[in-house]
This record gives sequence, C-alpha cells and structure tokens, in this order.
Amino acid sequence: MKTKELFIIIYNIVVVLSVMYATQPLQPLLAKEFEVSIVKSSQFTAVIMLFLAIAPIIYGYILERVNAKRVLLTASLILAVTNTFLSFSTSYEMFLTIRTIEAIVIPAILTASMSILANIDKVNVKLNMSIYVASTVFGGLVGRVFSGYIATYFSWQMVFLSLSFASLIGLFLITRLNYDAQAHLTKATIKDISQILKDKRFFVIYLLMFSIFFVFAGVLNILPFRLKELDPSTSESQIGLLYLGYGVGIVVSLFIHKIIKFFDKEMKTILFGIIIFLISTALYIVENPLIIFLNVFLFCLGMFTVHTVSTRMANSLKESQKSLTSGMYLSFYYIGGTVGSIIPPMFYQLYGWNNTIYLCMFLLCVIFIFVYTNRKIFKAYN
Repeated sequence: MKTKELFIIIYNIVVVLSVMYATQPLQPLLAKEFEVSIVKSSQFTAVIMLFLAIAPIIYGYILERVNAKRVLLTASLILAVTNTFLSFSTSYEMFLTIRTIEAIVIPAILTASMSILANIDKVNVKLNMSIYVASTVFGGLVGRVFSGYIATYFSWQMVFLSLSFASLIGLFLITRLNYDAQAHLTKATIKDISQILKDKRFFVIYLLMFSIFFVFAGVLNILPFRLKELDPSTSESQIGLLYLGYGVGIVVSLFIHKIIKFFDKEMKTILFGIIIFLISTALYIVENPLIIFLNVFLFCLGMFTVHTVSTRMANSLKESQKSLTSGMYLSFYYIGGTVGSIIPPMFYQLYGWNNTIYLCMFLLCVIFIFVYTNRKIFKAYN
C-alpha cells in the first residue's frame, strides 16, 4: 500500500466532507444572520447533496475520461477560493450561490479520490474502499464538531476561512501525489437504468437508502433548531458536539464484516439496522437534551449499519456494470438526502417537532415492511 498517496487522498476527503457539513450546526446562526427561514438555511447543505445525486450522470456525459490528479488540483483551488468568499457573504443569495459552486466541484473531488484509491493498490481495493467510507464519515464528523466550536469561540466567518486554509494545504499535498492515471466515467443511458431497476433487488435497495437517508438528513438538519427550541442558550459549540455520535459510522464501516457474521446474513443485518434506526428516531420525542445527545449515537448506529451493508450488496449483486449500479445507489442515496433536507424542515416549521418525528417514523415503518416482505429475493438472506 502506498502510504503517502493514501494519506493525501484521505486528508482531501476529510476536508471536502468538512466543507459539505460545516453549515449544519450553524444553520440557526446563519438563519438569524441572513434573516431567513429554517427551510432556506437547510438549503446550504441540500444543494451539495443534490449535485452529489446528479453528478455521476452529468459528469459521465461531459467527460468520458479525466486526469484524476488535475481534477483534485483544480477543485481544491476552487474550494479554497469559495470558502474565502463565503466568509465575506453579506446575504443569503450570495452565500447560497457560492455553496452552489462548491456543490459542482465536490462530486468531482470525491469521484477522482475514489478512482485513485481503487487504483493505487490493486491488491487491497476492498480495504481502500472501506477506508474511503470511513474517511467520508470522519470528515462529516470533523466538519460539524469543529465548525460549531470555531463559530462559538471566534465567528462563523472563521469557520470558512479555516476550511479555505485546509484546502490550500490539500492543494500543496496533491502536488506531491505520485499518480497520473485517468478516471473513467460512466455514461448512464435510460435503457441501462431501466434494466437495472427491473431487477427488483436493486429497486428494494435503492428505495431503502432513499428512505433511510431522507430521515437521517432531515432529522440532523433540524436538530440544531430543536435544541435551540428546548434551550435558547445552546451554543453552536454544543450543537457541534451533538454530532459526535456520527463517529459510530467509522466503527461500523471498518467492522461491518464482523457485524454481518454476528447476524449470519446481510438482510438480517439490514432489518436489525432499520429497527435500531426506527427506535432511535422515536426517542427524539424526549425533551431532555442529554438523552437527545446520547440518542444520536444509536441513530447513527442504525443508519450506518443499513448504509454499509446496502453498499456492499449493491456492488455485489451484478458482476457487470458495477460503476453504474454503485453510481445509481449514490444517486438514490443523495436524492433522499436532498429531499430530506427540504421536506422535514418545512414540516417542522408548519406542524412542529413531534409531528415531524411521527412522519419519519411512519416512513421507516413502511420501508421496513417493504424490505421484510421482499427479503427472500436476496440470496444473502436464504
């Protein structure tokens, strides 16, 4: 394994995911700063998820081949510039426009990073992919926790200036990257997509992850507002600490083979994950901030168990077209996150916290029944 290359890619993935999720604990603060609603402030994260959903298809048509190192260099430079401009934003429109530019380059960085990880060490591809997942989770954790801390003790502007500095370090490291191969992007045709969806196993997994990430993104997007509702004195630093439970995803992604071995079958593991996710979603009804904090760990355990096992299954059900099936998986996943970043905040604003949780619980009950009734079409279960 090329340790130097691995470190450089991991560092840049962590920076990119930090950029993506840095706005989440700051949403109440940014909503107040720009005098906008909960729904509008949630769009700072939703816009990036939207582009992560559609990028695998769009980029495949624009570019069939692209130099992965050059993509990382260009995109990291753009991130450094955009985050600097974010810190000087004076309006909601300006902030959202700059976040949209970031949303365009972030999928390119992640696609190039995944391509490099898959090719720098052909022997340890599966291990490298597990490291990729763990890196994205760690980046989401770092972005949320440190943005809350920096905003509380310095300012929200310093959050984006520090991310700009981190991107510049990444830019320097990429110049030291010993890799010059090209990443091959997939062109998805309507015929290819419809053929994959005709396989009911893929349809079940894609719909499952749409629903799971809808609830996950929705709840975590409005949780900062809920904490402020319970205790208006809650600081951004305290909100950031709420996301420490996200670290459970790192453990799950690295030890998923042992979790599956414990349950014996993949589908049994997924059903267990949905139950844990449903129980933890119901626990958000409790009004104690400490219980809410602890519940995030359980919430993330359920979500990442389902996500990690589903990813493995989506990539192993079909020998051919692996890049397309995994790309479609990510598209459904992030479309769920995009819609989840918009609908639950709207519901919360109109009908309150408890009714929003009931909505999420209802969706999870429906998807559990759907997956359970279709469990036997998966060989991994039988």
